[in-house]
Amino acid sequence: MPNTSPRRPAASHSALEVFVAFLKMGLTAFGGPVAHLGYFRAEFVERRAWLDDRSYADLVALCQFLPGPASSQVGMAIGLGRAGWLGALGAWAGFTLPSAVALILLAIGFTRWAGLSQSGVLQGLKIAAVAVVAQAVVAMARSLCPDWQRAGIAIAAALLVAAVPSVFGQLAAIVAGAIVGRWALRLRHAPHPRHHEYGVSKKTGAILLLLFFLLLALLPVLAAVAQLPALSAVAAVYRSGALVFGGGHVVLPLLQASVVPNGWVSNDAFLAGYGAAQAVPGPLFTLAAYLGAAMTTPLGGWTGGLVLLLAIFLPGFLLVAGALPFWEGLRQRDDVRRAMAGVNAAVVGILAAALYNPVWTSAIHSWSDVALAVAALGLLTIGRQSAVVVVAFAAIGGWMLAR
Repeated sequence: MPNTSPRRPAASHSALEVFVAFLKMGLTAFGGPVAHLGYFRAEFVERRAWLDDRSYADLVALCQFLPGPASSQVGMAIGLGRAGWLGALGAWAGFTLPSAVALILLAIGFTRWAGLSQSGVLQGLKIAAVAVVAQAVVAMARSLCPDWQRAGIAIAAALLVAAVPSVFGQLAAIVAGAIVGRWALRLRHAPHPRHHEYGVSKKTGAILLLLFFLLLALLPVLAAVAQLPALSAVAAVYRSGALVFGGGHVVLPLLQASVVPNGWVSNDAFLAGYGAAQAVPGPLFTLAAYLGAAMTTPLGGWTGGLVLLLAIFLPGFLLVAGALPFWEGLRQRDDVRRAMAGVNAAVVGILAAALYNPVWTSAIHSWSDVALAVAALGLLTIGRQSAVVVVAFAAIGGWMLAR
C-alpha cells in the first residue's frame, strides 16, 4: 500500500536560509502583492528551484482564494514547505519586518514631534492615499467585476456600506456578496493543477482552522468581559486580517472602521500611515504596526506596533496552513468558487465606498488638494510611476502647499 502521509520538509533546510532569502524580498519588493508574487516566482521557482511552476501556481491560487494578505501567505507557505514551521516563521519575519520597523519609526516620529505632523507632509501622504486607492478600485473592478452581475454586487455593497458606515456594514456586504454569488453567478469551470503537499496533515489543518474561527469569535467576547482596551484593539485588528478579500488595499476600510471610531488613532494619522505604507517594500498589512505604534491608548510605541503586527498576520497564517491539506477538494467545488466570486465583487464596492469616505473627505479640502491628487493619480496611471515615487511627490507637494 503506498504511503499517503504528507511529505515532510527536508530537515537539512534551515529556517535561517529561508529568513535570509525572504529578507532580500522584504528589503526590495516594492509594488504591491501582484509584484511580490512575481518577485517570489523569480527567486524561488527560477533561481532557487524550491518548488516548480505548477506547484507555485497552485499555491498562488489557494492564497488568492483565501482571505488575508495573499503574497505573505504564499511566502509563509513556501517557508513551511522548505523548512517546516520555523521556515514559515522565518519567511514571514524576513518579508515583513523591514517595512514594519520603518512604519513604527514613522509613527513614533509623528507622535513625538508635532511639527512633523503639521508640516504639510502628513497632508501630502493623505492625498497620496487618494490616488493609490482610486487606482486600486479601478484595477480591482476590471478584474473582479467583469460582468453586470458582479458589477451589481459591487454597487450594492458600496451603497450598503455607505448606509451602514461601520464594521457591521462591511461584514453584511461580504456575507451578502457570498450568498448572491453562490446562487446567482455562473462561472466557467476550469481544470486545476495537482495539489502540492506542504507537510501539514489534515488533523493539524483542522486544528489550525478551528483555532482561526475560535479566535475570531472569542477575542471580542473576552475583551468585552475583561474590559481590556488593549485586547479590544487586538481583536479588532485580528478581525480585519481575517476578513480581507481581494488584496491588501481592502484592509484600509476594515482597519479604519476598527481603530478610528474608537479614538485609538485619529483619521488624519491613519490616512498618513496608509499613504506612507505605499512607500515601503513588503506587505501593505504592516500598516497595523504603524497603527499600534501611533496609538496613545491602549497600546503605543514599539510594543503596540509589534503586537498589532502579529494580530493582523496571525489569521492569514492559520488559514493558509490549515487549508493546505484540504485545498484540492475545496477549490474544485463550483458553489465555493461562485461564493468567492461574489465576495470579491463585494469588496470592490467596499473599497469604492472607502475611497469617498474617509479617504477623499479627509484629504481633499481645497482645489489645490484636488490638483495634487489628480497629478499623483496621473503619475500612477499614465506615467506608470511606482508608488514610492508618487508618495514622495505627494509628500513634497503637501509640504510646499502648506508653506
